[in-house]
Amino acid sequence: MSATDTAPAPTFEEVVITTRRSVTAPVRIYEPAGADVAGTATVLALHGAGGWLPGEPVLDGLAAAGLRVVAPVWPAWSEHDDEDRLSDMQDFALHGWDVATEMRLLSGTSAAGLHLMGHSMGGMIAAEMAALAPQSVGRMALMCPAGMWLGDHPIPDIFAMLPYQLAEVLFADPNVGEEVLTGGADFSDNETLTRFMVARARQQGMAGKILFPIPNRRFSERAYRVTVPTLLVWGRQDRLIPPAYADAWQAALPDATVELVDGAGHMLPYEQPAAVVAAVTSHLTN
Repeated sequence: MSATDTAPAPTFEEVVITTRRSVTAPVRIYEPAGADVAGTATVLALHGAGGWLPGEPVLDGLAAAGLRVVAPVWPAWSEHDDEDRLSDMQDFALHGWDVATEMRLLSGTSAAGLHLMGHSMGGMIAAEMAALAPQSVGRMALMCPAGMWLGDHPIPDIFAMLPYQLAEVLFADPNVGEEVLTGGADFSDNETLTRFMVARARQQGMAGKILFPIPNRRFSERAYRVTVPTLLVWGRQDRLIPPAYADAWQAALPDATVELVDGAGHMLPYEQPAAVVAAVTSHLTN
């Protein structure tokens, strides 16, 4: 293909599945245009406590780079009311594997296994999935995962924050953060604000099962089981889970490397998507 040619855009679809545990989950699928699914490496991508936001540049970018991305929506981040079926960290990790099973990701992947990727809370869950079944994982990429606690670097309590305070903590540039987090919504409209607050309360209740009061479910004691090559991608300006945690994760995991991204805070997939796509693609296709 010449430099002037335009590569076909990745394809996107959303399906709704029900796992054997009777949890209903919307699943987003991003595929390289014209790809043979049987011969394409698959990434199971897990979102953080903010859910999938409008426009997912990293997922699009990975598909454009030749990877198939399967991105489920956690209970409480969709219209389906199944939050009560997941209660603790093990439930979340098993739900991830239930989704992989229902989507036939395990039987259809290459011998190298299914790749895992997660951001923040999603990274925490991906790591727990890898600890449960390392033999089923090829490689893993974690973006500033939650899941550990350093007394010298306490993580701010996002559950106590008002909406206008989040951008300052989550983004290197709070002005960009406000635009991304609100999705262009007009919070001066009471009805819009009410819908946002109700949805956020529901999501916080779900996320709180594994993040509250502190995001530590003793993963460090299980980290030795995660033998898969793992990339830790961190925003250098992360004010929620600072880069000191990258060192802690690297020390805990048997095979981990760290890549710091300039000009990015905790929401680095939305602040520096090109850098994230380049790092993750290089790692997963190595």
